[in-house]
Amino acid sequence: MSQEMENKTLNLYPIDYPFETLVTRITAKVPKTILNPEFQRKYKWDKEGWGRASKFIESCLMRIPIPSCYFAEDENRKQLVIDGVQRLTTITKFFNDEFALEGMTTFKELEGKKFSELGDLQAELESTTIRCIVLRKENPKKLIREIFARLNQGSVELSPQEIRHAIYPGSLDDLLFELSKNPIIKEFSLVENSKKVKDSREDEEQVLRFLAFEKNIELESYNNKLHDFLDEFMERNAEAPQDRINDLRTSFESALGKCEIVFGDDIFSDTSRDRPKQGMVHYDLLMITVGLLDIATIKSKKGKIKKAYHSLCQSDDFRKTISGGLQQKRSILRRRALWEPLLNAAIK
Repeated sequence: MSQEMENKTLNLYPIDYPFETLVTRITAKVPKTILNPEFQRKYKWDKEGWGRASKFIESCLMRIPIPSCYFAEDENRKQLVIDGVQRLTTITKFFNDEFALEGMTTFKELEGKKFSELGDLQAELESTTIRCIVLRKENPKKLIREIFARLNQGSVELSPQEIRHAIYPGSLDDLLFELSKNPIIKEFSLVENSKKVKDSREDEEQVLRFLAFEKNIELESYNNKLHDFLDEFMERNAEAPQDRINDLRTSFESALGKCEIVFGDDIFSDTSRDRPKQGMVHYDLLMITVGLLDIATIKSKKGKIKKAYHSLCQSDDFRKTISGGLQQKRSILRRRALWEPLLNAAIK
């Protein structure tokens, strides 16, 4: 098989796990089968009671074939569940007596019973198997990301950053989580008293955007697909050494602090609007321009910089760059080209 075909074809193997084995692997002190906390948080089969979960358990007792689960091996041969989380979470919860069966239609005698109350049927469930497809660790990460995204396009669709979090654990992922707690990032784009909840790691992706753009300002490797650009940065730096992590932390905190000094409450906002609204376009542009100026210039020229940015926001040419194709390379570079002379004039 050619190298090109190998990069497009999965290296995998099937295994039939008994439920008892799966629960043991999942609940071990050091889990061997990993139900990522992000996916457990999105468990949906208990939203309106335990009817759906109970139906699944009843189907298992009836020996109705169960769809396969998909796992991805990590470097230590542990298996991360990338499809089948709802099923495996249900099995684990039931084996742990976390719910009683309800709405039984075939095994009516089990209505209201927990796993510990099933008698001989306990052993029946424990020995029930489910086919699991294991993607070997040798698979290219890009291919794993693709499969991860395709398999999770159902009722519990995952965001790109949730997928990165699952596939690239390590020092960079920990740093993103740490920096995302900054109040400016945490409250970004949320209006006062808003009930909106950011629960798909948007804040961590926002931090990642700056780190990726700041290390590739000229966008040489940018292919007009922001997700690919961020994926590649995350993969390259997933296990970055501590001195590299410290440098990234310092760069981010410094840039964010400088932008806050200049713009205050209007940080990352279109100030030409009657009601200034924060936007990622403004964040991306200002963090790698104003955020990289020296602190002395920031303090002495902050008024002029803010006034210059207000003029940019009023510009028809600038507004055209945010009317569509926001993350196209030409749009990003065009915004920078429009901003550069105004910024340079302000800091003279």
